[in-house]
Amino acid sequence: MNFYELLNGISEGVFDEQFRMLYGSSERAVLRARARYLSAAENFSRMKPDCSEIHVYSASGRTEIGGNHTDHQNGCVLAAAVSLDMIAIVSFHEEGVIRVNSEGYPQIAVSLDELGVKEEEKGTSAALIRGIAERFAEMGAKAGGFDVYITSDVLSGSGLSSSAAFEILIGTIINNQYNGGAASPVELAAIGQYAEKVYFGKASGLMDQTVCAYGGFVAIDFEEPDAPRITGVDFDFERAGYSVCITDTKGSHADLSAEYSAVSSEMEHVAEVLGCGCLREADEEEFYSKLPKLREVCTDRELLRAAHFFAENTRAAEEAQALADGDTERFFRLVSESGTSSAELLQNLYSNKTPQLQQIPLAIMLSKRFLGENGVVRVHGGGFAGTVQAFVPSYLAADYAAEMDRVFGDGSCCVLTIRPVGGYEILAVSR
Repeated sequence: MNFYELLNGISEGVFDEQFRMLYGSSERAVLRARARYLSAAENFSRMKPDCSEIHVYSASGRTEIGGNHTDHQNGCVLAAAVSLDMIAIVSFHEEGVIRVNSEGYPQIAVSLDELGVKEEEKGTSAALIRGIAERFAEMGAKAGGFDVYITSDVLSGSGLSSSAAFEILIGTIINNQYNGGAASPVELAAIGQYAEKVYFGKASGLMDQTVCAYGGFVAIDFEEPDAPRITGVDFDFERAGYSVCITDTKGSHADLSAEYSAVSSEMEHVAEVLGCGCLREADEEEFYSKLPKLREVCTDRELLRAAHFFAENTRAAEEAQALADGDTERFFRLVSESGTSSAELLQNLYSNKTPQLQQIPLAIMLSKRFLGENGVVRVHGGGFAGTVQAFVPSYLAADYAAEMDRVFGDGSCCVLTIRPVGGYEILAVSR
């Protein structure tokens, strides 16, 4: 479509059905989506006033519901794509460069003539773009280039996986335009993971990218990491009378890559001592029987984190089954156990570099005090800084959000809806 078709279509409600699918059925959600896309289109038009043809894309954030730090050991997770997303206005060209203008950030330009790893780029969005383009080039899909304006409500460091959303957004754009849409969601996820590990320089499981690419509410088994088993979970929290609330505690993620990498590397060390490639291959009973010998070569924290994996991997599958059975009481009990295990065994509620900063434990304490027996709360995502997740009776959700906002700032707590698709191109359709 062209710029004016997009603007007129938004104003006339042409895209409202797609907005309802992505952001929820309420009129407020649709009106907010209209405003966001209008703003993005107007900002893009100022960047490229003479552009004759544009495309519009969206990629979601994700919420991890079960399986905290299990995916990088080929474990099981329970997760969902959510209504917070990144949207992109794109114009394609054949100039051999990808230029990304993200709201609030300087422009990034990546030459497609130089797709090797650049050490000086590690830790940057440019590295992710270069790694994704290189992987597609290896598959025979050579990108010509494009200009893109991106705006996001998946806040960086919020625990909703803004990096995976960005990877899937760029991957979906290249896949649709230059690869005929041939890459599956699982392949898009693997491309994003590759870029994050090899080009960005951060150890990464595959859960975040898989959920952002696949969409919906899913249970994922990574026993075969190149071909994960993905099963849809048919459960509606809203219909069951609960809201999924995520609170951003505003903890800084600066310099935390070593903390995240240590979780996987310490688990891998235990697996190695047990003669396995990862903990999924290890025998839990053997682990416990050999603890005295393991302590001679493994640290106590490594052993505690391994113990977390064994229990959490089983728990994630049990959580999915509990929801399939409609047994919310059992599900919430398992969520509570997961939160306790993350705190005591995985130890990812705050950084050891700054132990005086404990926003996540503070948010958990406040949530438990507010909810009592009426809900459940746990650390969300990677931990160390970022977010907590609470399952709150819908009649208490507004009051709970107000309490979290009172302590952590306005807008800190949001109520999520689950969206059924991952990377997505917004299409003009006749009404």
